[in-house]
This record gives sequence, structure tokens and C-alpha cells, in this order.
Amino acid sequence: MAEKKNILTEEGLAKLEDELQDLKVNKRKEVAVKIKEAREQGDLSENAEYDAAKDEQRDIELRIEEIESILKNAEVVSSKDMDANAINIGSTVIIQDETSGEEMEYKIVGSTEADILGGKISNESPVGMALIGAKAGDIVDVETPSGAVMKYKVLGIEK
Repeated sequence: MAEKKNILTEEGLAKLEDELQDLKVNKRKEVAVKIKEAREQGDLSENAEYDAAKDEQRDIELRIEEIESILKNAEVVSSKDMDANAINIGSTVIIQDETSGEEMEYKIVGSTEADILGGKISNESPVGMALIGAKAGDIVDVETPSGAVMKYKVLGIEK
């Protein structure tokens, strides 16, 4: 079975590469110093600092492994390759809820980069899927998990 492609924006790719570099170069050294200092305190069986440093080391190594896996299967979408008039991954959109009149602004990203609190929604989310390909002025229907249908008007698109 082929592994799922991780769709990333150029910005998301750069952020992951920076995080990986920081983990490998800085965080590994910092935790190694913590482990060394904790070892020098003597008995490791009752040394909370040593246990905490080893846990931190494990977490760092797991995150490095996770990022490397994401990058290995990454597919970067470039804004240069997209239709400027239609919503795609990497587009920032302003939509209006047709019922409440509330306006929202989201950036459409791959699932790896999704952060709803940061205004980034996945292309695989119900709203993201409905918006892909829509143009300014279009009204899209989004079926919620409860079965209700929400209507959103696309007010603007930025690349």
C-alpha cells in the first residue's frame, strides 16, 4: 500500500524544515547537557531530572522521526501553478455564512499544516473540500457531520 502524500504549502515545508533543523542541531544538544548534568548528581534510580531529560530526549527523537516521515512523502503545491481565480491549496479565502452573515478568513492547507485556531483549514475538511475549485461570488454547500447543510458565499480569494 502506498503511503499517503502529505500536501504542504511552500510556507509549511519551510516551517517543518526549520523545526527539523532546530531539533537536530539545538534541542538534541540541550537535552544531552541536561542528561549529563543529571547523571553527575548521582543515583539515577531516584533522579527526577534524569527521568525528565530522558523523556524530553524521547519526545525530540519521536518528533524528528515524524517530521522526516512527513517530508519523505511531501508534495509541495506552488501558488505559481494555480488558477488565480479559483480556490486551491495555498489560497486564503474570505467566506460569509449565508445564515448568520458572519465573515471568516481561512487559508486552505494540507492536513499536515491544518490549525483551525491559526486560521488554517485542511483541504480534506468538509469546508475545505467544498471550497476547492470555487470562485469569488460562488455559494458552496457544506454538509456538517450532523447532516445539516451550511451555505457559504466566497467573498474573496488571495494567493
